[in-house]
Amino acid sequence: MSSSASQSLLTLLDKGVVLLSRLGLSENFIRFGIVGVLGFCWDTGTVYALRPFTNLYVAGTCGFLIAATANWVINRLWTYRHQQHAAPHVQWARFMTANAIGFVFNRGVFFTLVSKYFSNATKTDTFHTQPVLAIAAGSIAGLCFNYFLSKRFVFS
Repeated sequence: MSSSASQSLLTLLDKGVVLLSRLGLSENFIRFGIVGVLGFCWDTGTVYALRPFTNLYVAGTCGFLIAATANWVINRLWTYRHQQHAAPHVQWARFMTANAIGFVFNRGVFFTLVSKYFSNATKTDTFHTQPVLAIAAGSIAGLCFNYFLSKRFVFS
């Protein structure tokens, strides 16, 4: 994607954010949510790419790490672009630390839903055949915790 196309996309996204903020949500929360949707896509893509090679627990952990790192980059460059930032490695470490709580909720829900011990699940049950549903449930569970902690301790 060219630089001008990237700028056009960001301008369009920013206009959408301003429009959505009229519903009473902060612009940063909306941006954080949009970035979270992208993270959901990276997470899901990673889980599905690794699924043939490993179990869903390993794939889910890798998916979270990749998505969290990508989300940190985009939040740094877009959501919180107007703020002073710590050195990248320091801020990334803070982001990962703060999101460890979100990880407990996010992956706790994911692992619970894909667990063969949960609700007599088998490998033919919904969350094993469609792990995207477990990823989505986990993402929603972690969103609010991640936003609050990131706003307060990472990008402040």
